[in-house]
Amino acid sequence: MKRWLISLLAVVCLVANAGDKAIQNFILDEKTVYVIPVATNRVTTISFPGAIAAMDAAQVSIDPHKAAPFLIAHASGSSFFSVRAEARKAVTNINIRWNNKTYVLELVESGEPFLSVTFEPAPNTSSGIHSAPVTPSNLLALMDEAKAYPLLKAYHPDAVANVDYRNYENQPRIVDCTNYAVEIKEAFRFDREDTLVFRVGVTNKTDRQLLYAPNGFFLRVGERTYPHSISDASGIVPPHAEAPAYFAVTGTPNGGRNDISIKNDFYIILDAHTVAPMKDSAFMPQSATTNSVNSTEAKKTRR
Repeated sequence: MKRWLISLLAVVCLVANAGDKAIQNFILDEKTVYVIPVATNRVTTISFPGAIAAMDAAQVSIDPHKAAPFLIAHASGSSFFSVRAEARKAVTNINIRWNNKTYVLELVESGEPFLSVTFEPAPNTSSGIHSAPVTPSNLLALMDEAKAYPLLKAYHPDAVANVDYRNYENQPRIVDCTNYAVEIKEAFRFDREDTLVFRVGVTNKTDRQLLYAPNGFFLRVGERTYPHSISDASGIVPPHAEAPAYFAVTGTPNGGRNDISIKNDFYIILDAHTVAPMKDSAFMPQSATTNSVNSTEAKKTRR
């Protein structure tokens, strides 16, 4: 019995070690060639921090009916792709364009493949400012700057010279739900603080009041979801009306940088429900009249 238990533990350890080796995480560096072993009888999934802009490769096919040393599956606009070797001893490279940079991956057929490879953005070490925490006060200041952007741009352009800006007037981005819709009006990126601020409109399509949590905004980019770090929203939308709201996303949930470009396709997640119109304002949710600051997320975020 004891010998059997020792053998079982040995097998478990071997499996664990194999699993550890099959799961890989790398920091992105455009000056590095990443060698990624893939197998003929396994699938390797490679993930980037955001949507992949372009992919160039040789000896690769996206059609399983066309013979090639490697077979790739990738949906346009997604942040990941899967690859499998179709021939023994096959070798090729694939160049990935992400965040205005090119990253080189060398695919090598192997009997010991990586099964999952996740690339993380490199920490921004310029000027040594990446280590400064973003406080709730900093976030409030960024939101005020976003609100005043048109005036600052017109009369004090130097003050917003480092702010990336996107207006959705000509290309509406609307998340349409059954009883309500959320439309992105403007997006701002403050790179120093690794923070995006969004101006949105929440539209109530019903005859009843629409309620939502002011701190209930989430941002989805590709396969990743980010919670808000601060918001300025009423939480209430009258029947057949639109109410403005602002919210921000700072860093990643684990305290790293998100480095999200405003050129990405954004999807806003907000849970809302309708109620009968309230006659007495005393019954309105207290959170509807105050800003919501997620200080925990803000303190975790580092530049």
